[in-house]
Amino acid sequence: MGKTAFIFSGQGAQSAGMGKELYDNFDVVKQTFDTADKALGIKISDICFNDDPRLNETEFTQPAILTMSVAVLGLMKEKGLKADYVAGLSLGEYSALVASGVLDFEQAVCLVRKRGRFMTEAVPSGEGGMCAVVNLEAEKIQQACEKVSDIGRCMIANYNCPGQIVMAGDVKAVEAAKEVVTEMGAKRAIMLNVSGPFHTPLLKPASDKLAEEFKNITFKEMQIPVLTNLTGDLVPASDEIPQILLKQVMSPVKWEQSVRKMIELGVDTFVEMGPGKTLSSFVKKVSKEVAVYNVEDMKTLEKTIGGLGL
Repeated sequence: MGKTAFIFSGQGAQSAGMGKELYDNFDVVKQTFDTADKALGIKISDICFNDDPRLNETEFTQPAILTMSVAVLGLMKEKGLKADYVAGLSLGEYSALVASGVLDFEQAVCLVRKRGRFMTEAVPSGEGGMCAVVNLEAEKIQQACEKVSDIGRCMIANYNCPGQIVMAGDVKAVEAAKEVVTEMGAKRAIMLNVSGPFHTPLLKPASDKLAEEFKNITFKEMQIPVLTNLTGDLVPASDEIPQILLKQVMSPVKWEQSVRKMIELGVDTFVEMGPGKTLSSFVKKVSKEVAVYNVEDMKTLEKTIGGLGL
């Protein structure tokens, strides 16, 4: 029998009104948002449900997405769905760690708010950038990054799926690399609307501040195996998680590798929990043979429940 993986959204998946429908219909979702509001001391629910500009500020985006993801997790567990493996893209790795029992939700939601703030503070606004490159080999993208090294730092930050890799670094260098990859034959190269060069060594100041925060966090044993962005493989032991998370914030995201590993481990059903369906689309580009679902509102919930026979 095939295995099931829960996968969790990363930053950029947020949208105004996310979670409101499920909040209005299910107690477990309402309780999750209410818990987050209390833990954070702000109404993250209002930021999610209304057209609040703070939803796109990293400090608020991260706890908002984590709350939405964990709310959906609670709902699907109530429906009787169990995971054999969990993984998340970037921020989503924290949701995966909640799902695995490594982090308490209240601790995690406060932690990712600080993570968001630290990431924003690490590189002043406007100095860093990210660019998604479509349909160009990783080797050529790497060459483009090296070609602009006299302008500034530029490197691969995300291996999302076949045909999509993200570069990041000093904004002028990234913009120059964008021109180079276009000349090399990339189908598209798109500058991303983000506040910094995430998943590059430029984020080391954020990693250092997180290290201080981790001194006050209790990391428990994994109840479900977790795959990490850092290696694209299983987390070997629970006591390695803090170091993995400190490296994760300033290292490339190996999402495609994580998906391939889960399939190799026997996963044939992926359920994306939280806003959007970006990860679902990535999984489909890795393999057409697996079943992929996402849950973010009543319509997707019903489709998933029907598809999984819950």
